Amino acid sequence: MASPILPGSGLGSGLDIGAIVTALVNADKAPKQTQIDTATKANTLKISGIGSLKSALTAFQTAMTNLGSKTNPAFAGFTATSSNTNLTAISDSTAVSGNYNVVVSQLATGSKIASASFAGGAASAIPSGTLKISQNGTDYNVDIPANATLQTTRDAINKAQGANGISANIVTDSTGASRLVISSSKTGEGSDLKVSGIAGLEIDGTQEMGASPAAGASGAVNGVAKNAKLTIDGLEVTSKSNTVSGAISGLTLNLTTVSEGTPPSKPTAVTVDANTKGLQTSIQSFVDAYNTLKTTIDTLSKATPDADGKLTVQAAFTGDAMPRTLIADVRAELTNTGAGGPLAVLSQLGVMTDRNTGNLTFDTSAFTKTMAQPGMTGQVQQLFTGTDDTNGLLARMSKAVDPYLKPATGDITGSGLLDQRMAILTKNTKSLTEQQLALDLRVANLTKTLTAKYNAMDLLVGQMKATASSITSFFTSLNAQQSAK
Repeated sequence: MASPILPGSGLGSGLDIGAIVTALVNADKAPKQTQIDTATKANTLKISGIGSLKSALTAFQTAMTNLGSKTNPAFAGFTATSSNTNLTAISDSTAVSGNYNVVVSQLATGSKIASASFAGGAASAIPSGTLKISQNGTDYNVDIPANATLQTTRDAINKAQGANGISANIVTDSTGASRLVISSSKTGEGSDLKVSGIAGLEIDGTQEMGASPAAGASGAVNGVAKNAKLTIDGLEVTSKSNTVSGAISGLTLNLTTVSEGTPPSKPTAVTVDANTKGLQTSIQSFVDAYNTLKTTIDTLSKATPDADGKLTVQAAFTGDAMPRTLIADVRAELTNTGAGGPLAVLSQLGVMTDRNTGNLTFDTSAFTKTMAQPGMTGQVQQLFTGTDDTNGLLARMSKAVDPYLKPATGDITGSGLLDQRMAILTKNTKSLTEQQLALDLRVANLTKTLTAKYNAMDLLVGQMKATASSITSFFTSLNAQQSAK
C-alpha cells in the first residue's frame, strides 16, 4: 500500500518527517510482520510436504497393488505355461512342478432362449403382469407395467436382472417380426432358463428351437446349456465353468476354445515350474518400493545443515510425530506373521533392516539358500499374497497407509490424516492472509496519523519561529530608535 509520507525535511522544523514516520511505523510493524512471515514460510513448507508425502504413499500403495495383482501375479511361486494361447493356466501357492497334456472337447455354455415371433416387431404390445424367469430353482421376477411393448419389456428385464447375469435383447428377422432373446452369464448343465407369467412369453429353455423354427416356436437357441468337457493326461474332467479349478492341484485352467482335431485330439501342453528367478526380482521390487518411501519420509523429516555445517534448515515435518508414526505402522507389518506357514518373516528370505539407515537390504545368497528347500517358492507366494485378500504382506502393507490416504469427505474428520492436515494448513493460509491484510491496513492508518501529527507539529514550529522572528525584529527596531536619540 502506498505511503502518504512526504519526502524531505519539514519547512518549519527542518526535521526529516518522512524518515521519522517510517522509522516509527517500521518499529511498530516489525514484530507482527516477522511473526506472519515466519508462520507463512512454515505453513507453505508443510503444504508442500503434505503433497510430497501423499504422492510417495500413493506410489507405494500402487506398487503393493501391482505386485499383488491376481491377473498378472508378481509373486507366483510357480509359473504355469501353455503351448496354446487358447488355454491359459494360473498357479497358486499349492502348485507343484509337473507337465500335463490337456484336450478340450467341449466348452461350457450358458442358456440363451428366444420367445415366439411377434409380427408387430419391437413395438408389439405385451400384457402387464409379473414375468418370472426361472434358473436352477431360483425365480427372478420382473414387473411388466400396463401399455408395455416388447422393447420396454426388454428394458425392464435388463434393469431388474442385469446384476444377476440375465440380459435381454430383441432380434428382428427380414419380415419385420421380432423375438425376445434372453441370455444368462451362468454356464453349465442345469442352468437353462424358463420364462412364464406373461402370455406370449412362455419359454422352456430345456427345449431346443432347432433350425428355421416356426413363428410360434420358442426355446433354447444354439442348444441347451452344457458343461465343459476335457481330458487331463487322458483322465476325463467336466466343469460347469470354462474356468476349471481343482482339476489339477494348485492350477486354474481358463478354456477359450476346443482343441484342434476331429474329434479334438491335439493336446495342449501345460508346464509348471518353480518361479525362483521371478520371485527374486519381485522381492527386490518390494524392497525398492519400501526404501523409496522411507527415503522420502526421511527427507521430509530431517533438518539439513546450512553452508556453515549447522543443522538450521528445517524440513517440512521436522519435529512432527506423524511421519514417524507412519513409517512405524508400515514397518510393523514387516515382522507380523500374517498368513503364517514355514516362512513367517522376511529375514528368512534374506531381507534385513540396515541398522544405520533403516532401509531394507536383500541378501540374494540367503534367498537362494532358502529356495533350495523343497516347496519354498509356494511359501514365498503365501507370505506375500496370503491365503485370502487380507493376510498377505502386500495387502497388509497397503492397508497400513490407508488411514493416511483416505479421500476427503464432506466431514473432514472422516477423511484421511493427510487430508485432515491439509485442511488445517489451508485454514492457516487463509488466516495468515487475513492477518497480513489487517497489518497492512494498520500500517497505512498509522502512517497517515503520524504524518498528519508531524506535519501539524512542523506547522506549529514554523508559526512559532515566525512569531519569534517578528518579536526579535520589533525589539531590534526599538533599540535602534532609542540609540538614535
